[in-house]
Amino acid sequence: MIAEPGRADDDDKTRRRRRSPRSGRIDVVDFFSGCGGTSQGLREAGFCIRTGIDMDADAADTFRENFPEAKFINDDIRSVPVSHLLEFSRKHRRAPVLFTACAPCQPFSRQNRERGGKDERIALLDEMHRFVRRLRPDYIFVENVPGIQNVQARSGPLGRFAKLLRSLKYDVTCGVVDFLEFGVPQTRKRFVLVASLHGAFEFPHKTHGTGLRPYSTVWEWISDLPPIEAGQSHPEVPNHRAPGLSPKNAQRIRHTPEGGDRRHWPRDLMPACHVDHDGHADVYGRLRRDRPAATLTTRCISLSNGRFGHPTQDRALSVREAACLQTFPRDFIFRGSMEGMAQQIGNAVPVLLAKRFGEKIVEHHRDHAEA
Repeated sequence: MIAEPGRADDDDKTRRRRRSPRSGRIDVVDFFSGCGGTSQGLREAGFCIRTGIDMDADAADTFRENFPEAKFINDDIRSVPVSHLLEFSRKHRRAPVLFTACAPCQPFSRQNRERGGKDERIALLDEMHRFVRRLRPDYIFVENVPGIQNVQARSGPLGRFAKLLRSLKYDVTCGVVDFLEFGVPQTRKRFVLVASLHGAFEFPHKTHGTGLRPYSTVWEWISDLPPIEAGQSHPEVPNHRAPGLSPKNAQRIRHTPEGGDRRHWPRDLMPACHVDHDGHADVYGRLRRDRPAATLTTRCISLSNGRFGHPTQDRALSVREAACLQTFPRDFIFRGSMEGMAQQIGNAVPVLLAKRFGEKIVEHHRDHAEA
C-alpha cells in the first residue's frame, strides 16, 4: 500500500529529526568526513562529534554548518600531521574515542576497476595507519563499497589496514551489509569494518526484511514534501530545490510513467545512442512510491544519470528529497552548488545506517569496557 502524504508513522517522523546527544558519550574524529552523514548518525546515537577532516570545500561548509561544536580540518589527509590530533591520544583524552575512516569509494568501484589505470586515492586508507598507531582509538568504523576487500586482497589497502589493526590487538569484524535491512529506503550494499580494543564486536541485528518490518519505501520519506516544479526552490523547506530541465527532457519525463523509463517513450524522444539499445534502462527513469529508491550516486538529482525521476512530479529529485532518501534529517543544511550538494549526498554514509552501528558500539562499550 502507498502511504498518503504526511502519513509516515511515528518512527519515521522521529528519525527525520535531529536528536540531542546523551551524556556519557564517545568522542568522534571523522576522517574523510564529507558533509557529515556518518557524524550525523553517530550524533543521533549519542556520540560527541569533536573533529571532521576533509579536503572538499563545499563539504567543509556543510559540515561546519551542521556541527558548529566540532573542529574542522579542511585539508588533504596526506598533509595533516598526527600532532593536530594529540588531544585524542590515550594519554590526553578524557573519553573513549572512535575514528571513522570512510575513504572515497570511487577507486574501489567495479566501474573504476574495469576502466583500469591507477587511482592515487586507493592509498588514502593507508594514511590512517599513522593516526591509529599513534593515537590508538577505542573503536574504528570503516564503510566502503563491497569491492574494497577484493582490491589486491591481503596486500591491498584494506588487507594492510586489517593487518595493522590486528597487530595492535584490535578485534576486527567486517562484512557486507544491505542498507534495506537497516531501514534505509535504498537498494545499496556496502562493506563495513568495525575494530575494537574492548573485545569482539557483533554487527547490529537487521530491522527490516523477511519476518521483520517491511523494507522502507520512497514515499515514506518524501511524500509530505510540498510539490515544486523543475528548476524551482521551495521558500520554506531548506534545500528543496530541483534542477531545471531542457524542453526535450521535460517531454521525456512527461512520457515516463511511475517506475518507468526511456522504454516507454515514443521513438522520436529517444537519444540516438539509446535507439535499439537495451542496456542502461535506469537512465531517465522514475522512482516508484511503493519501493525503495535505486542507489543514489553523486548525480542523484540528474534525470539523465539514473533512476532519479520523482515518482509523480515531472522533474528529477530535489536536493532535499535525495537527502531524505539518504536518511538525513530535514534540518540538516547543505551548502554549495546544486552539483556539489548532490555529490555530497551521493558520497555520504546514510545517517540511519551510521546510527544503527553507533547504537551497537555504545551498547558494546557499556557491556565490555565498563564491565
